[in-house]
Amino acid sequence: MDVAVLPPSLVEMATRYVRSEILSGEFEPGARIVEETLCARLGTSRAPVREALRLLAQEGLIDHLPRRGFRVAVWSSTDILQLFELRRVLERHAVERAFPLPPDGDPLHAVRAALEEMRAADERGDDLERDNAHRRFHTAIVALAGNRQLDLAYEPILLKLQLPMARNIREEARKTSHYNGIRRHTELLTALESNDPAVAYQALQQHGELVYLELEI
Repeated sequence: MDVAVLPPSLVEMATRYVRSEILSGEFEPGARIVEETLCARLGTSRAPVREALRLLAQEGLIDHLPRRGFRVAVWSSTDILQLFELRRVLERHAVERAFPLPPDGDPLHAVRAALEEMRAADERGDDLERDNAHRRFHTAIVALAGNRQLDLAYEPILLKLQLPMARNIREEARKTSHYNGIRRHTELLTALESNDPAVAYQALQQHGELVYLELEI
């Protein structure tokens, strides 16, 4: 029996669309995802949409409910705090493995590039792209360890945290200054540039806990 191979571009398009709708907050936690509606919006058949939803369920962004379809994942405050704890453990391991950084070249190039993308998106008011760049910023830090398995373990945790982190950044902007998020990441980059593992880890720990966890999740 032949197995139909779906065009990767259609699956990728559907995956990107649903992921963006979730991470931007357009699809609220707990909201039911209707396959027929997605097919109509994207102009595709059900097969690539269903495969996209399967991939997003693997990422932890949506839940597959037997005989009830899909819904946007719902995380409790405890879930989010546990994800932050895992993130902290992995970041500490990455810093211990990566620092001191090699003297040749610019190992922090990807981190700097992500910060510039954050700044540019923030200036043009593109919240979702700023949030995506924010995720790339932290992913680039962990990638300094040069451990592919660590990268694979870290990425889904950060992806699940993107929406609560984005909400906290927006709440921080409402309560304080619109540019505080960029300033804090600039300070974090400065700590990484010290090439001191203790300084780098302390900055990451304070960046994650003292900012996000003090705000309402």
